[in-house]
This record gives sequence, C-alpha cells and structure tokens, in this order.
Amino acid sequence: MKMNRRDFVKAAGAATAVGLVGVPHIAFGASKKVVIVGGGTSGATAAKYIKRLDSSIDVTVVEPNETYYTCYFSNKVIAGILPIEAIQVSYDGLKAHGVTMVKDKAVAVDAEKKVVKTEGGKELAYDRCIVAPGIELLFDKIEGHSAEAAEGAMPHAWKAGDQTRLLRSQLEAMPDGGTVIIASPPNPFRCPPGPYERASLIAHYLKTNKPKSKVIILDAKSKFSKQGLFVQGWEKFFGFGTDNALLEWRGGDDHAVVRADPATMTVETAFGEEVKGDVVNIIPPQRAGAIAQASGLANESGWCPVDQKTFESTLHKGVHVIGDAVIAGSMPKSGYAANSQGKVCAAAVVALLNDAEVGVPSYVNTCYSLIEPDWAISVAGVYKLGADGKIADVPGSGGVTPMDATPEMHKREVEYAYSWYDNIVSDIFK
Repeated sequence: MKMNRRDFVKAAGAATAVGLVGVPHIAFGASKKVVIVGGGTSGATAAKYIKRLDSSIDVTVVEPNETYYTCYFSNKVIAGILPIEAIQVSYDGLKAHGVTMVKDKAVAVDAEKKVVKTEGGKELAYDRCIVAPGIELLFDKIEGHSAEAAEGAMPHAWKAGDQTRLLRSQLEAMPDGGTVIIASPPNPFRCPPGPYERASLIAHYLKTNKPKSKVIILDAKSKFSKQGLFVQGWEKFFGFGTDNALLEWRGGDDHAVVRADPATMTVETAFGEEVKGDVVNIIPPQRAGAIAQASGLANESGWCPVDQKTFESTLHKGVHVIGDAVIAGSMPKSGYAANSQGKVCAAAVVALLNDAEVGVPSYVNTCYSLIEPDWAISVAGVYKLGADGKIADVPGSGGVTPMDATPEMHKREVEYAYSWYDNIVSDIFK
C-alpha cells in the first residue's frame, strides 16, 4: 500500500474536518428550514451534521420506513454470517439531535415553489433541500424481468431488508448440487465490489453446507473492483479456474444478461447462451432514484449533475443531491463515500444559509469486502476538488490490500471491517 493504515486514518479524519472548516458551531438567530429527502446513509449523515453545526436550523427528513437496513454488511446476512437484525438501525438517534422525521414518501421536489411534496399530501417548505434518493433499478433493461419477478423468483437484494431475507431464504431452500446465478450490472452502479463479495460469501456458505453446488457470476463488465484480490481469494478457497471450481466468473459484453424467464429460472446472455439456476440473483442496471427523475434532477445519463464543491444541483438551484444518485467525479457509489458527501454537503448548506464562505472540501472513501469469514480485502482513497471543479483522487493516497498480504493481515482486515461498520453506523445514526 502507498499509505499505511494509521496514516490513512489520520488523512481521513483531516479530510472530513476540512469539509467543516470555517463553519461556526453556534446557534444563529432566525430559524431556517432544510428538508432532506431520504433517510439512508447520505441523507441521515447530512441531517445529523447540519444540526451539529447549527442547532437553530430546522431539519426535516422525509423517509417512508420506520427503521433502516444498511446495504453494507447485507451480504453477510445473505450468507448466514449475521442475522438481519445486525444491519437494522433506528432513527431515534437523529431525533435526539433535534431532527424531525416525517414517515411518508416524497414524490416531488418543486424547486420553483421551494416545497417537497409527499405521497400523503404534505407540502414541506424549505430554504434548502437535500435529495438523497439512492438508486432506481431498471428491470425493463432485461427482457422478461420485472419488479414483480424480483419480489418472487429472481430477487435483486440490492436494497437491504425484505430482499435480503428473500435471497437468504432461497439459498437455504436450495438443494445440494444446485446452481446460484448472480447477474452483475454494467457501470455505474451502487457498490462496485458488492456482487463479488456476495458471490464469495455465498460460495463460502455452499462450501460449508452444500458442497456439490456452485456459483456462476454473469457479468456485463470485463473487469471489476479489486479484481486481482478477489481472484486470488477465489483460487485459494473455491478452486477458481479449475474444472471443479465452486465459483465461476464469466465477464464481458457477451456475458451480460439480456433476458430472464422467472418461470423456468433461466437467463440468457448477449452471446445467446442460456443458463439455468436454482437461485437467480439479478442485479439490474441502475440510475438515480425515482424522485430525482420525477423532479428533473437527473440528466440524460440517468444520474444527477452537481456542483461537486457543495453538491448543489446544476439543474435546480437551492436543491442539493448526495449519495449514490450523484455524479461525483472519481468517487465510487459506496456507503463511506455517501457518508463523506453528507458531511461536505451539510457544511456547505450551513454556510450558504448563513451567508458564510463555503470551505474547500476534501472527501474520503474506504471499503471492505469479505471473501471468507476470516479473510477480507480493502480499498481506501482520499479525494480533493480539482481545478476543473471535479472530485479527483489525491495522488499517492489510500491504496488496496497488498497481493502478498499474509493470512494474519487478511484476518485483521476482517476486524477492521467490523470496526468500520460499528463506527459508520454510530457516526450517522447515533
């Protein structure tokens, strides 16, 4: 690695602090209103940090769910390593910080009238709005697939909760000797290493409980995040590349899934190959969440263009967009990136509402992936705003787990992963 872990932690802390420089931690006079759409990682982070920076700001989060299930660590639930309760978090912590939670679904942001409209008929006025809509899954990009099929025969499990339970139950019910198909989407998509961690942990579950079975990844891409480290782990634990491999990866345009038949549990690739599975996990192509589309916050790419210093939309002034939905330079669509963006956006919103100068932000990301319960790999990075206004990697920062890491180092990465999870959940929701 170009930077050791202690140095990265120091840099990450400094990067987070930079986003908050120059913003007074005091209560100002007249109350100002911020409405946040979405109580996921980025939205909840922004809510908490706005209240911490300026307690006088009235912060309302519109979120239809009573509790939140983190997508990060959901693969461990699917593989039976953790119970579903381990990734469930409450909004009580946000409420304790003075955030108002509105249990409703936001359906539109009217940037001209400066109101958020909800499914329940509310119109919530704002001075600044933050939209954290997550992703929308494009089922119709795969012939024969649908939202209904995903609720039954072919789950996506790319939004945690009920889908996590469904995929887990299908794995438990599958007979020994069965085949698990994972269809990985084209770029860009939420959590780039996620499909490969999922395949790894499912392969571990099968090796332990149903050793005659196998996992096949059908991938629209010819390369993927942390590929060398994943392949190294697959060779070590699952016989990857051999005739009796427990896990197989087929990547490239020809292997993209273009058709699905839930009735026969069969998928067809662009090459015309039909593959039948006992469990079929299709992760569809993605774009910014539905409210971003409905409110005109996304461009022709399907994602949301923003001023990457403040995350204010370049399409609608006074509205900021953060998290997986946003176009954010070289930052990946990950949980930690969303957390970092939430803090930077919070600092910018507080400064803008108080006619203060917006500080020059830095951003961070780190991501852990488990291949086996005692074997993890990671990637970390620090980012800055470039002269062109785009978020770019800081040269020489971060790094990945070394290819020559020892088993003890991989085991420590597992410990770091669990510590990372506890820390990010506490940072956002407590």
